[in-house]
Amino acid sequence: MLAELSLTRKATWSLFGSMKRLIDRYYRFLQVVITLLMALMIVPVLLQIVSRYTGVIPRYIWTEEIARFCFVWIIMIGSMIAVRDSAHFDVDLLPAPDTPQQEAVGSLIVHAAMTVMALIFAWYGYDFARFGGLQKSEMSGINMLSIYVSFPLAGVTWVLFLAEMIVADIQIIADREPGA
Repeated sequence: MLAELSLTRKATWSLFGSMKRLIDRYYRFLQVVITLLMALMIVPVLLQIVSRYTGVIPRYIWTEEIARFCFVWIIMIGSMIAVRDSAHFDVDLLPAPDTPQQEAVGSLIVHAAMTVMALIFAWYGYDFARFGGLQKSEMSGINMLSIYVSFPLAGVTWVLFLAEMIVADIQIIADREPGA
């Protein structure tokens, strides 16, 4: 019975290791996408600037809208990356913890609260995205679902990254090395 439990734990940690590698790849994908979006946003903004200050090219109305849509995606993907990097600001309300376990308990509480907010974002973001599917952009004609889907995707991604952090917090509380 004890040997079976030990094998089950090893299989669970092996599965966690596989999931961690998959999450790492997804995180790297997000970094590449945000970089590409930043580069892509340069094109409509440059067209706006050149058309405004020179008579070389006509004024394009759609460029402002496309730049705005890129910006929305950049913000949402940036927030996903920030959750994984723990780059959001935090405020210390409690005294500094004395042990790694106490620090992990504090992190666990914060990560659980963030997960609740991420689930709310994903839940209501789904309805928001469905609403966007019924609309088209005025200037470019793009279906707004392509923009609004970034909100539930961010919520789901936050949950994924926070689940990884919660597992690490629990491992520290249980006095194990994360990922061991």
